[in-house]
Amino acid sequence: MEDVFKGTITEKSHRLYNEDLAPAKERRWNTYSLLSMWMSDVHSIGTYTFAAGLFFLGLTGWEVLAAEIIGAFAVMYLANLTGTAGTRLGVPYPVLSRISFGVFGGNVPALIRGIIAVFWYGIQTYLSSVAVVAILLLIFPDLKGMMGYTFLGLSLPGWIGFLFLWLLQFIIFNYGMEFIRKFDNFCGPAVYVMMLILIVWIAVKAGGKIDIGISPVKVSTGEAVVQFFSAISLVIAYFSTIILNVSDFTRFSPSTKTTKWGNFWGLPVNFTAFSLASVFITAGTITVFGKAITDPVLLIQRVDNPFFLIIGAIVFIIATMGVNIVANLVSPAYDFANAAPKHINFRRGAMMTSILSVLVMPWQIYGSPVAVNYFLGGLGAFLGPIFAIIVVDYYRIKRGKIDVKALYQEGERHPYWYRNGYHTKAFIAFLIGVIITVPLALVPAFSVVSAFSWPIGVCITGLVYGGLMRSEAVDKSETKATPL
Repeated sequence: MEDVFKGTITEKSHRLYNEDLAPAKERRWNTYSLLSMWMSDVHSIGTYTFAAGLFFLGLTGWEVLAAEIIGAFAVMYLANLTGTAGTRLGVPYPVLSRISFGVFGGNVPALIRGIIAVFWYGIQTYLSSVAVVAILLLIFPDLKGMMGYTFLGLSLPGWIGFLFLWLLQFIIFNYGMEFIRKFDNFCGPAVYVMMLILIVWIAVKAGGKIDIGISPVKVSTGEAVVQFFSAISLVIAYFSTIILNVSDFTRFSPSTKTTKWGNFWGLPVNFTAFSLASVFITAGTITVFGKAITDPVLLIQRVDNPFFLIIGAIVFIIATMGVNIVANLVSPAYDFANAAPKHINFRRGAMMTSILSVLVMPWQIYGSPVAVNYFLGGLGAFLGPIFAIIVVDYYRIKRGKIDVKALYQEGERHPYWYRNGYHTKAFIAFLIGVIITVPLALVPAFSVVSAFSWPIGVCITGLVYGGLMRSEAVDKSETKATPL
């Protein structure tokens, strides 16, 4: 293994340590495991809809594909920054955040990420349950009469589908990270089989006449250039959550080389292949149906074959479960454990996430554009500044030289104690970044640049934090140089 932490934590605080948060001892996540993790994250209804939806920016299929490839390489580079740090130290995201925010201050960025994940975990479970309900109605047509019976805004068949998916995911995460790895190894390839079937079907329906050089929306050349770069930025923003907490998975990688290869195959290669399939199928729907259909579930429903509908629904259910567990369950499980390590381990954190995902009534949130755009969009605007502080601190300020044992220790003699466990300069930079990114993301007057809110937040926060830390270094050097 290459430059990875191999020590043991002896002196530790019960407020900062448990076995799930400790540096990884077993490192079984090889290149294929990480590729499968990314496949689970990419191969979802949400990513398909996102990739196909870029058509409506006014770009042709080729331009959409080029933007997605460039965006995928950018995401790979960013994921390598946090991912290799996780591999070297063997720690999950909330512990990694302690380096820059302080051993207790790290709870703030961790819980922000965790809260976002809880809501999206519920929403993704609900979206999968729609496919379950479609299967139930196909097999048991009499259930249609029960659609009118609702409780808390969800129909009785809707509750059956939602709780079925909820329980299935509950069983999977209860077996721990190693079982999740094996589950991911299955999910990604299964979706490619379904995508291949869709490609063949749409090509036959279109008589082979599919032109990905067309666009359903016409814009000027100048607007197309702006939209092209907007598409690249949107790709990065789409993956901003997993970029932040990818160390939750790469901590189990045996080397940084393995991590980088896993990220390469999982992002530029895999995301490009999935995007190409999405773009090709969407272009085909323009030829066949006269309009772009960007939702694969709606497309499958156009197939007059009950068997195909059931198989397609099952595959997309599996795909959504995969992305949900990777992107929206593992992270809050660690984030909640980080808040109270003595009482909450990974399984309890995952259980809390699962229960909260029901209590927030995700079907109500998903049905409200205001809630999705303003609440979840506003929280998402916090992620860029957090990423900037963690990366600048790790690579530019501390040069990757981290005392891993001190991440689990209290007291002024430890380097990440700062002031009572909180790093004031990190929070100042964070607040400055948020003050800028949240309005850019949410205020309609800034809609022209809203697609760029994540990179803008990263750049500004990184510069502010770097400046604050350099001034601190200058102050310390001047203090040492002053004669007594």
